[in-house]
Amino acid sequence: MDNLRPTDPARIGGHRLLGRLGAGGMGVVYLGRTDAGALAAIKVILPEHAGDQDFRTRFRREAEAAGRVDSPWAVSVTGADTEAERPWLATEFVPGPTLFDIVARRGPLPVRSVTVLGRLLARALAAVHAAGLVHRDVKPGNVLLTAGGPRLIDFGIARTADATALTATGLVVGTPGFLPPEQASGNTAGPAGDVFSLGCLLAYAATGRPPFGGGAVDAVLYRTVHDAPDLDGIDDAHLRALLERCLAKDPGERPAAADLDTLIAEDAPAEDAVDWLPEDVVRIIADRSAALLALPDIDATVAEEPGTPEPGPGRRRFLLFAAGGAVALGAGALAAVRLTRDEHDGGGDGAPGGRRWIIGVHADLTGPLRAAGRAQERGVRLAVDRFNSLDDQPFRLAVKVLDDQGDPVRSARVAEEFARDPEVVAVIGPTGDEAAGAALAAYDEAVLPVLTVSALLMAFPRRANGSFFQAAPSYAQLSFPIVHHLLLRPDVERLGIVIDRTGGQTAYQGGWATNLMVPQLTTGTTHPRVVPAGTTAFGPVVTDLLSHRSDALFYAGDAAGAARVARALADRSFTGPRMVQHTVVGQEFLKRAGAAADGWEFVAPFTDASVPAAATFAAAHRKRFGAAPAAWSAEAYDVAGLVARELAALTDAATKPTASATKATTSARNATASATPSGDGRPTRSALTAAIAGARYEGISRTYAFDKESQQLIGQEAYLYRVEKGRHRYLGPAPKPKS
Repeated sequence: MDNLRPTDPARIGGHRLLGRLGAGGMGVVYLGRTDAGALAAIKVILPEHAGDQDFRTRFRREAEAAGRVDSPWAVSVTGADTEAERPWLATEFVPGPTLFDIVARRGPLPVRSVTVLGRLLARALAAVHAAGLVHRDVKPGNVLLTAGGPRLIDFGIARTADATALTATGLVVGTPGFLPPEQASGNTAGPAGDVFSLGCLLAYAATGRPPFGGGAVDAVLYRTVHDAPDLDGIDDAHLRALLERCLAKDPGERPAAADLDTLIAEDAPAEDAVDWLPEDVVRIIADRSAALLALPDIDATVAEEPGTPEPGPGRRRFLLFAAGGAVALGAGALAAVRLTRDEHDGGGDGAPGGRRWIIGVHADLTGPLRAAGRAQERGVRLAVDRFNSLDDQPFRLAVKVLDDQGDPVRSARVAEEFARDPEVVAVIGPTGDEAAGAALAAYDEAVLPVLTVSALLMAFPRRANGSFFQAAPSYAQLSFPIVHHLLLRPDVERLGIVIDRTGGQTAYQGGWATNLMVPQLTTGTTHPRVVPAGTTAFGPVVTDLLSHRSDALFYAGDAAGAARVARALADRSFTGPRMVQHTVVGQEFLKRAGAAADGWEFVAPFTDASVPAAATFAAAHRKRFGAAPAAWSAEAYDVAGLVARELAALTDAATKPTASATKATTSARNATASATPSGDGRPTRSALTAAIAGARYEGISRTYAFDKESQQLIGQEAYLYRVEKGRHRYLGPAPKPKS
């Protein structure tokens, strides 16, 4: 829990506010205490949304939906005022972790825990359905665990069974991986859809993974509609049969939530028993509860809550009292975790009034892409330094860095934390493809602009608010300069292509696009080979490529496979053009391939610090960090500079309307600069998103402009490198395709 800020109210609807539990693009969630001593989580809508009648309608619906549900296992509303100047909703407060947090931290739960969880959540859903509602977002992040049982939370997208959803056309509402097939297809889901989602949740609790896998959202949705669930590892016959019924593709074949109460044998735990959960989970619940209930001092006249039971002698009974509580935060704010320390740089009080806003860096700092993540962090810091060095800026910028460790699950939590922080105006990152895909839902919901320079998949999950910008050529776009460099020469007629599935979607998309582009861009031909993941013997593959008269070769996969192919070609004295995907040419490839790496080339979306355009940037980097810029640093510097420029233009347009005509950029003027800013003069996130979408920015590495439909970078500027004597040598701009 964070301390209250000077701009926060002291009281809301009869609650004395004690601290901030979380914040997002829509509102702030406070911890409050009534005069009688009861704790509550109070969601308060931001002023910029309070005037939006459509938003008020959705918020009113959420409050009404949650208020009609009567179950000890579901969130209980304690108060609301949806017509206030700043609408608010209060619920009982539960100091417990989410099911998602528990499984991510300790792995699958035992069978008894899963079955107890299933029966109690089925009762919660039965109450939801009895109230004439469909929850539509049953997932591990919307279930809080206490020693006394689970609590179903967040009715933000619940609706009456016959109501029309207030969503954008074609938008899939809910969480991929826990949606029923009918909802994954974009259709309406009824109560049976909640039962399917419960089946997904219980399978996740029992195995530690969603039953329809992860990865790209489109792929997850496809598997949900067409594939059988993955229930491997569930050996209990009764539980497995129950899940198979809940996960039936046909809604009519699923049991009703009320019927599950008789189909599951395990009952609710007794009031003084916590043995339905493993000891380590109870300890986590107790530790989380103790941390969240370390409340700040309040008026001495407020009495302690009466009726608190005396703890018994055993540790597990103590844990019951420490963890047992009531319910939750509407927007999942309780699930927030501090993933690393905040690192606010370039601060100072800044402009008059001490305005300082934050650019977030969502990066892999300790995982497999840590070199790229650290380089991007440094690039953003230098851009913020440069902005803050100018005396006439209307505010100062700071940097907040969170590490996702290259883990998609952690990436989603990083995105949620950034989205909740109202001072974060934009985010640079994530570093990797899977991390980006996992984070986009949270960013899109908060309409928080996020710009990635190194997540390069051809397509990411469909988004409603268009706040994600791919500020570098995709793997498909990079195939254009690859094909031009390899085949537009007299000595090459056929390109051998190795697509090593060990490299995942990165390799598949890069290799597939290259194979597709060869006949479209040249008169040459290809001989493609798709190699199963885990292949270690590449000699036969190379022999096949050469026997089919391949004059040049392109490898898409991972570093180990690239090194094996390089050695196999060297053994056969192949000296023709050889290219490899830029994602695999790090130190691992150089070390494994040894001398066989020399002569290999790659096309990359990142520039080199030696280019004249980067001279000033490189000098500043050396001065601050004591080293030359690494790959991806200049690109992060560029996009952070773009964000800063558009933010300054919007601020100027909002605070100095007479000067905006000459000072604001075209993109900022075309954006919703007149949208109601926050109380400190900060433009809304949606206004900044619109400004970035219409921007044109001359950076060190390229010109940045975005396609209006896809919001991908326009243009295919890339750079050519060659391995020489165990090091990368920059050769210059890669060949551009002819228009």
